[in-house]
Amino acid sequence: MPLSLRALLDSVRINHPMVRAAETLVRAAQGSRMTARAFGNPVISYQVDQTPFPGASSIPGLDREAITTATFPLEGFFQRAPRVRRANAQVRAAEADAAAMRQRIGLDAVTAYYRTAFAQVQVATTTDLVGWLDTLVTYNRSRVKEGVTAEADLIRSELERDRMAAEAALHGAELIQARAALDAFLPAAGALDQFAGVAVDGMPLRLPPTAAQPPSISTAGLGKPSPVAPSIEARPDIRAARARVSATTAGVASERSLLFRQLGVTIGTMQSAGYTAMVAGISVPLPVFDANSGEIQRAGAERDAATLELAARERAATVELRGALEAALLLTDRATTLARRDTGAFLARAEESRRIALGAYREGAVPLFLVIDAARAWSDARLTYYRAVFAQHQSVLALTVAEGSDLFATEPAHGAPAGSGR
Repeated sequence: MPLSLRALLDSVRINHPMVRAAETLVRAAQGSRMTARAFGNPVISYQVDQTPFPGASSIPGLDREAITTATFPLEGFFQRAPRVRRANAQVRAAEADAAAMRQRIGLDAVTAYYRTAFAQVQVATTTDLVGWLDTLVTYNRSRVKEGVTAEADLIRSELERDRMAAEAALHGAELIQARAALDAFLPAAGALDQFAGVAVDGMPLRLPPTAAQPPSISTAGLGKPSPVAPSIEARPDIRAARARVSATTAGVASERSLLFRQLGVTIGTMQSAGYTAMVAGISVPLPVFDANSGEIQRAGAERDAATLELAARERAATVELRGALEAALLLTDRATTLARRDTGAFLARAEESRRIALGAYREGAVPLFLVIDAARAWSDARLTYYRAVFAQHQSVLALTVAEGSDLFATEPAHGAPAGSGR
């Protein structure tokens, strides 16, 4: 059973260490939020006065005094709100970073998947062509023995077969390397050995619903503006950048609230000479020196940097989305044309050309080089077809990520896109 792309993405989402590490950072941010939400603990103190040292006699004329107080910190009531806002924004940023990491690892896995798929096609194509040329060599050998065909044709066909056999060996080595790279995205080393390669689908994917196709896409990728403009707001990297702006903005407010530190109210009792009296007070630090001006400046600079990073990220995302959209439109148009299933189909014509050339050669109507040329054209046509279709698959998936849709929750459909006009 071959490995499907959906099974690969599910494995990446559940098992990949980088994805799990990003999810762990979300838990870390949630722990910081719990700390930010907590109030300061009261301080209980007990104090005795006018009492002798242990073992000493009492002091005449002095009554023993005992003071019990509880001090409640007040700064948490006005410092807590900006801390919680910052912590909430940091959690949102960590969640968006985790989503962005999943998307990046997912696209890397997609690239490795289609690299393996194309390597499989190369191996299958060259192996098939070696077998086909083998029959041509056998045919020429028998014709040479009969004295009907010149020995030069036999030598030429043997050279072409051996050359293609060498190509098959090179493609086999490339397939081994591609499978090894793909294996890194599975739960354990060697897990790909459980599958009979990867599933190869020769039909293009439908474009996402947001990428409504224009009436004509022949000018896509030529610098002309696209009539389609999906939003970048759902992208996790944009959401993470916005959350960091919110976090740094709340950080400025948090640093400003630290102007009054160790603000607290005290209440308690004092026992002396058989009487109990109340003790109450409030402690307010005098901000004679602004010890936090440097931190306020630092927090403001971090906010400005986060704002600029957001602007840069939005600009890059907009350009990336436009490029992904135009590439997907162009490749979808071409792949849809190549994938037609009629008498003029691309692969069918290549196969027919090879068959006709071989038949004409056996009839003595064409020279050997035209047969070899037709065989090479058949091989090139198959590789070009699957290269174009796989590039279209990757472009659609890249567009899905560029517009902010979840690659792991999206199930692209196969077949010609609606409104292709093909």
